[in-house]
Parts: sequence; C-alpha cells; structure tokens
Amino acid sequence: MDPAVAAPETAELVRAGGEHVPALMRRIEERLRSDGAAHAGPLAEHGGTTIAAGGKRLRPLLVLLAAGAPQDPDREDALVRAGAAVELIHSATLVHDDVLDAAALRRGKPTVVAQAGREMAVATGDALFARAFAALTEGGDAESVRVLSDACSSLARGELLQRADAWDVGVTLDRYLLRCELKTARLFEAACRLGPLAAGDAELRLDGFGRRIGLGFQILDDVLDVSGPVERTGKHRGTDLLDGTVTLPLILARERDPALTELDLRAVTSPAQAEELCDRISATGALDAARDHALDLVAQAKRDLDPAVLGDGRAQALALVADSVVQRYS
Repeated sequence: MDPAVAAPETAELVRAGGEHVPALMRRIEERLRSDGAAHAGPLAEHGGTTIAAGGKRLRPLLVLLAAGAPQDPDREDALVRAGAAVELIHSATLVHDDVLDAAALRRGKPTVVAQAGREMAVATGDALFARAFAALTEGGDAESVRVLSDACSSLARGELLQRADAWDVGVTLDRYLLRCELKTARLFEAACRLGPLAAGDAELRLDGFGRRIGLGFQILDDVLDVSGPVERTGKHRGTDLLDGTVTLPLILARERDPALTELDLRAVTSPAQAEELCDRISATGALDAARDHALDLVAQAKRDLDPAVLGDGRAQALALVADSVVQRYS
C-alpha cells in the first residue's frame, strides 16, 4: 500500500487530489507518527499505537483538497500541520469514546482502555489533544487555533448531549441531528476551513460542504450499526442500542411501528436481543429512509461545489470524497 494512504478505499481520493496530495499525505503521516509518540514513557507507547492503528484519514485529506495546490513551501508546512492536527483530534476523541463505552476493540485491535486502564486512556487522549494544538501554534495562526478549538468544544457538547439522551427512545429528529452535527460534522467542517486558511485563502468557505458530508457520514454509520454485517463493521449489529444510544433508524422506526413506541431500551441487554431489535427496525423501512436522508445531504454538499471558484480538479476531488461517504453504505 502506498504509505501516503491509510486505507485502500482512500487511494483513489488521494490520487484525484492532484500530484501534490500523495507527498503531503506522506508528510502528514510522518508527522502523526512523530506527534503520537512525542510524550515520554507509556504515553508515547499508547499514543503511537493509536496513530499506527490507521484509519481512512479523511479529515486530513479534506484539509488538503479544500486548500488546493500550495504555491510555496511555507504553505505546504502549514497544510501538514493542519492535516496532522485535525487527525490528532479525531484520534483523541476515539480514545476517549472507548473509555466512555468501555470498548475492548477499536479497528479490530485492543483499545488503550482495555490494555492499560481508564486513567492511562484518558491521559493518552489528552496528550493527543495537546499535540494537535501544539502543531497549529507552530505556525502562529490564531484563526486556525480558534477554528479547531471551536470544533473541540462542539465535540464535548455533542458527547454530553448523547450521554444525556441515553436510553431515551423519545429523542426527536432535531435533537439527534444536533448531536450528529456537534459530535461529527463540526470536525469535518473544521477540516474544510483549516485547508483554505493554511493555503492563505481565508475568503474561501467550504464549511457547509464539510458539515453536510459529516452529517451524512454519521447517519450512514448509524445505519450500518443496524444493518451490519459484523464482517464489515467489526462489531455486532445493534451495538449502539446496547449502549443506550438512540439513532435515526430507531427514531424513524418508532414512527412506523406503534409497538416500538413502548420499547424499553434498557431491557435490550444481550447481542441476540439487539439483533432482534435491528430486524424489527429494518422491517419498518426505516433504514432506507435514513439512508435517503443522508444521500440528500451528500447531494446538496456536491451541489455547493462551484468549479468556477474551485477549479474543475479540486471540485471533482471533493465530490469524490462526498461519494465515498455514500459508498461506505453500498
């Protein structure tokens, strides 16, 4: 695999971005490895392991694609810092999510909390957060720091909302979408803002594009939790339901199946019961309706891309990223 690409499905997106993108993705990957292991002792070990676990690296790729081809080496350095920073934040949130969920596996490998305990996992996530902001401050760009700080505040608010909503099957669509925006879409949005800022084009606003594909990404992820299969998602169907997390498929299914309005989610305590509930949700047609909602968001995001402003190549590359969000479900 090309070392510039963290996952096979990302390779086409990297190539579509232009000749400069693979080299910059390699530099971001090198920076991530360095920053992940920057702290001494166990923090270096667990931070490095977290980064080495990989992922699609969609967020740093969005930084590069939103920026376009840099015009000078200083801008390249700024893009590498921004791309690494946004991925470090993403990695930190995954470590902290695993703590909250007491998750044993992440991407098929033992989590930090499973290996080293809650305190070490919290510290590892905190260290990755710190390295993200250290990367941005190297360039002295206060606006980029503000953008990423706002995104982190949104992540925290979204997590608190999700915890407050646990086990509540009466969660409304608007409340669910707000959670998705805060927990997922705002970091996509930040990536699409950080790229133009690092490239010296503060007037270019692709925030709305990032927000919509982030929402679509989260909705389709929630659909996959119900539809599975385990071979594809790496977890049993209905894991969110077992955690008490109410997502769009269940919200829509309750509108279609009156019997589900009486559901006590706390009574779903085993993987077998969760799978049975997934089947009931699927039978209502809620999965197709949720998928359509996500597809509408992605289609709107693509319509917002203006080739006259971005150039054909950059607009096409960003459209491919939007399509990749949908392909996760296909």
